[in-house]
Amino acid sequence: MLGAAEDLALNNGWAVVSETATGGFVRRIGESMRLLTNDLGMGLQAAGSRRCPLPDSPSRPSSRPKSKSTGAPRAALLRLLAQRGTGLVITVDEIHAADRAELSRLAADVQHFIREGLPIGLIFAGLPAAVSDLLNEGVATFLRRADRIDLHAASITEVERSFSETFAEARIPLSANLAREAAEATGGYPFLIQLVGYHLWQESEKASDDLDAEAVARAVAAARRRNERVVIEAALSTTSGRDRDFLQAMAEDRRASSTTDIGKRTGMRPNAVGNYRTRLMDAGLIEPAGHGLVDFAIPGLREYLTSHPTAR
Repeated sequence: MLGAAEDLALNNGWAVVSETATGGFVRRIGESMRLLTNDLGMGLQAAGSRRCPLPDSPSRPSSRPKSKSTGAPRAALLRLLAQRGTGLVITVDEIHAADRAELSRLAADVQHFIREGLPIGLIFAGLPAAVSDLLNEGVATFLRRADRIDLHAASITEVERSFSETFAEARIPLSANLAREAAEATGGYPFLIQLVGYHLWQESEKASDDLDAEAVARAVAAARRRNERVVIEAALSTTSGRDRDFLQAMAEDRRASSTTDIGKRTGMRPNAVGNYRTRLMDAGLIEPAGHGLVDFAIPGLREYLTSHPTAR
């Protein structure tokens, strides 16, 4: 989705700086903006014709002198772009992992540019629950006004069609039954769609013939392991003991759980059940499934909790 947003910006003549929220990402954004300013100032590169390379990209030797990232040079870039009737889009992936101090600096700069009426856009991507916490915890008040777009589950039929068409276009045989099996394994969950598709592709590069049932099973297993490490364990790391009690009680059911049953299994009073239900929904771990019912919002979470029981 970030790539699609970047392409849209570029196609409309805007410049793009693309980053991931690892340590020093704000410094790297500042350096990329400085390089773009130099290009525009020297007339070597029209704004928006390409993504700005990172400082240590092969096309930009890291030995080039670096200036401190300050608001003035960044504003200069935006003014140059504004003169050309365009602007700058900054995209940041894995925002849930961002250092809060760095994020606060970036937010302060962007807010300043917006107040000056300079053409800038900021797009974040990250795990839904973590993004929600991030925007609510006061890192930068103006970020609370950001539009939040939740990539909800896709239909299994859409995922199946996507897998079938992608592999057919690449002339990699994948039977309809196996495409369906792979699609069902994703649960329509965006990250799992990406993971299963990636591992299917890896399996196709190893195969000398069609992708068979064993290859699909390996791809699905690898995707689930990665989903457990990156999504499930990260989401559970912020839960309390009673949160886990609630979730563990839900894991005893094969489908949606009754809040009444959860109360009986955990010994919680109805008001406590309601409070933890709200907490876990806000965290993106569970979702309503009908009157008095809740279900897991993350595919694989039920199976993970079943195989990793906790004492209550």
